[in-house]
Amino acid sequence: MHVLKNISILYTCCYDGGQGDLYSINDAAVVWHEGVIKWTGKELDLPAEFNSAEVYDANGAMVIPGLVDCHTHLCFGGWRPDEFEMRIRGESYLNIAKAGGGILSTVKKTREASVEKLYEKSAGLLQKIIRQGITSVECKSGYGLTLKDEIKLLKVYKLLQENFSVNVVSTFLGAHTIPPEYLNNREGYIRVLIDEIIPLVAEEKLAVFCDIFVEESAFSVDEARRILEAGKKYGLKPKLHADQLSDGGGAELAAELDAVSADHLEHVSEKGLQKMAEKGVIGVTLPLASLYTQQPYTNCRQMVDAGVKVAVATDFNPGSAPCYHLPLAMMLACNHGRLTPSEALKGATNYAAKAIGLEKKAGSIEAGKQADFVLIDTADVNFWMYHFGGSSVRGVFVKGKQIH
Repeated sequence: MHVLKNISILYTCCYDGGQGDLYSINDAAVVWHEGVIKWTGKELDLPAEFNSAEVYDANGAMVIPGLVDCHTHLCFGGWRPDEFEMRIRGESYLNIAKAGGGILSTVKKTREASVEKLYEKSAGLLQKIIRQGITSVECKSGYGLTLKDEIKLLKVYKLLQENFSVNVVSTFLGAHTIPPEYLNNREGYIRVLIDEIIPLVAEEKLAVFCDIFVEESAFSVDEARRILEAGKKYGLKPKLHADQLSDGGGAELAAELDAVSADHLEHVSEKGLQKMAEKGVIGVTLPLASLYTQQPYTNCRQMVDAGVKVAVATDFNPGSAPCYHLPLAMMLACNHGRLTPSEALKGATNYAAKAIGLEKKAGSIEAGKQADFVLIDTADVNFWMYHFGGSSVRGVFVKGKQIH
């Protein structure tokens, strides 16, 4: 039995209530046993049965649930720093892609890399991600775009699951874009996805979700519907990259297919938000992508007012969001998306956990959940977001064990 004491303020981030309801406890304590939380409350109210528990001293830190990054593209070959300068000089995301950059340039480098090299790189990145207070992370494929290479990426994620204590959730994103060898045969690649790759991914249990990029430069709504329905047939739950560069009807499709989440949503329509709210589709804002591509930020206040639960994630990838700093994404969601700090924290914990199917074990500090929590050197969540100073993490616990 273990107990964390001397907590200045504990944000439990339970699911009940609204976006900004964190259910905080001042002068709190947390008890856990064998990696599972047994009790939370004021330290003065600690039940006598826990008096013999091994004590950890929080030294007056703020304590939050382990952060959940519910949208990353963690495994990839190479980087794309030249595109950073190109965007600064005024080139658009679509123009860079049409000129041979973008996703397809990463596909080429990823196909050339071995499983061992990709794992080494991804594991190093994951270690750095954990230091930011992230204890659960979703990881997408999508830089292979062949049967062999998509399986290769998903096997890297399986190795991460086996070798790291944090929660690693895999998503199949074979429908990231049309690969170069199928540029004149879109239907041929869609058939490969539906008839070959999705069945094998499901058979080998390499992913939980099936995602798709619905956009002018990627897949249409009708194509996305076919691919996601095929994924559902094989037990892969649907997720969507939706309405990032234009209102393409992605939010409405997410609601139609009972998707777990629709991500990006910079250009989402009022109708799309209404449909998402009715179906309980989580809206995932990715402000780091807006920062790097110099595109409009998602209006998170509009989403919350429409009744959509908003999660906050990084979209970490080598092109449009080459940054894995989730607290920075949270701060941007406040300053540009108009979430309050409390709303951003719930979006990066409880709602993010729900967006990747982890709501029963992660995303909040309450009895029965995994003992995943983070000690932050700050007064409260408002001061943390207001006086942003990079990493202020004092300790990261996963399943009750301090890993950083």
